[in-house]
Amino acid sequence: MSMTPEQAAWFRDTFTRLVDNVDQALLGKREVVGLVLSAMLAEGHVLLEDAPGTGKTSLAKAIAASVQGTSTRIQFTPDLLPSDVTGVTIYDQQNHRFEFHRGPVFASIVLADEINRASPKTQSALLEVMEESRVTVDGVAHEVGRPFLVIATQNPIEQSGTYKLPEAQLDRFMLKTSIGYPSLAVAERILAGAVDRNPSASLSPVITTGAVADMADLAASVHIDPAVARYAAQLVDATRASEATRLGVSVRGAISMMRVAKVYAASQGRHFVIPDDIKTLAVPVWAHRLVLDPEAEFSGTTAETVVQRALTAVEAPLARAAS
Repeated sequence: MSMTPEQAAWFRDTFTRLVDNVDQALLGKREVVGLVLSAMLAEGHVLLEDAPGTGKTSLAKAIAASVQGTSTRIQFTPDLLPSDVTGVTIYDQQNHRFEFHRGPVFASIVLADEINRASPKTQSALLEVMEESRVTVDGVAHEVGRPFLVIATQNPIEQSGTYKLPEAQLDRFMLKTSIGYPSLAVAERILAGAVDRNPSASLSPVITTGAVADMADLAASVHIDPAVARYAAQLVDATRASEATRLGVSVRGAISMMRVAKVYAASQGRHFVIPDDIKTLAVPVWAHRLVLDPEAEFSGTTAETVVQRALTAVEAPLARAAS
């Protein structure tokens, strides 16, 4: 059954309350907060490429506090082991049996800080849990529950001692964005309250984790007209046909767009997706998935440029409401 207009209005109001609540801890970044919350409700994950000290930890804690969830922070380092992320099975000599000790990945919101500092082997420990929301250790699967959101960060400036994220891992992030530095007015407000080192601790929950799962299920029922789906497919094909790319948007990337576009539409109070939703989300959802041709990259072409060219080249269908 498709979402009703009344359900869409409730979704929009609840989503706005969540953004307002998180905004108390991460001032002046409502657009970024909205994107991250959209990824959470679409049951995807987020990659933040940003300079240190822009509020990434505060964002994760504030979202967890807003949904009565748990949050963990994993500092990725070269000596971090996969078991340090997922957990390990230990033999209990008293009970004469093996017991699984859960790792920090078992939380509602997981902040994987500086993910590109860990070895590829440790990075790969996140692949299964990001795709299937479960961890398999010694042949036994352990569910992480709902909601489950990985917010991974990497520093775009400092490259010493880092490992480039492989394309297959980048493709598992639903969207990529950055928080950025605050405006002057917001910076003044932050500095005026600088004594509060943990602003998320004072936040009151807006909804429960169970309600988040219900919102995710409800968002999945948002209507997508075949013309809008065709438009997204044409955009994906345009990135693949571009002379500037060696690898365009994947099938997973196209599916991710449909999932997050449904959430975005519902957050605007609509029970149907329109082409403008695709346009708004195109860069954060698709740009990080592209592999550019070296010559095009050397000449100054960026992944964002390729996506924008596709948006210009492909004609959008006329928006129409669902019946």
